Amino acid sequence: MLELGMTFSMEQLVIDNDIVQMTKKVMEGVPVSEETLDLESIQKVGIGNNFLALKKTRMLVDYPSDPMLIDRRMYGDWEHAGSKDLATIAHEKVVDVLKNHEVPSVDADSLADMKAIVKSADKAFRDSL
Repeated sequence: MLELGMTFSMEQLVIDNDIVQMTKKVMEGVPVSEETLDLESIQKVGIGNNFLALKKTRMLVDYPSDPMLIDRRMYGDWEHAGSKDLATIAHEKVVDVLKNHEVPSVDADSLADMKAIVKSADKAFRDSL
């Protein structure tokens, strides 16, 4: 708590953003369709057995939450792809955003409105002293 407000991790912000986005996606509900139910696989594997080995399951595993950073590949596939941990992936995202993100310009009318609000708030603060 000593450092609260004194330090900041952009990587943690990126991870938190991924968690928030996944939560929002889950809150939309899980779509139920012929594709997502995949009755053929249920009949093939059988109720109570392991569906994780099925290609269809692996294809749909991110569907309810759609993570941007979290890697849900099988351990061997993840290891073969370089074994990057979440902190490393988040750092790469931070570097990419800092290098490539372009902030869209604010139109003149909106900018004028914002300046008027700030000017009014400044005046109200000065008048209250």
